[in-house]
Amino acid sequence: MIKRHMQTRINHRVVEHNRVLYFGGLIADDLSVDMKGQTQQICRKIDELLQKVGSSKAHLLTAMIYISDFSQKEGMNEAWLEWLPGELLPTRATIGVADLGENVLIEVVVSAAKTA
Repeated sequence: MIKRHMQTRINHRVVEHNRVLYFGGLIADDLSVDMKGQTQQICRKIDELLQKVGSSKAHLLTAMIYISDFSQKEGMNEAWLEWLPGELLPTRATIGVADLGENVLIEVVVSAAKTA
């Protein structure tokens, strides 16, 4: 059975199937900060959404990270590792893209196992 959570105008924030949670892409709210700051905001959003749908960052399965400026990748990695201890790291791919929108430096898509 497929269950959809938190409908927006163009998608659902999370779609659940067979106890796996698939998240739509997330960007920061404050786009005036650097990639590290944007990553920190996105990590907080992920925490909030995971909690709402019965999971936590301990159950992340995979992450696809899209960045528009590889010169800021180390700041993104710093924020990511501050948020996730080594034993909780999911699989991950970081993909460089030409443009994510005005001042958007990073977009993150994750999936997680449902725990509750």
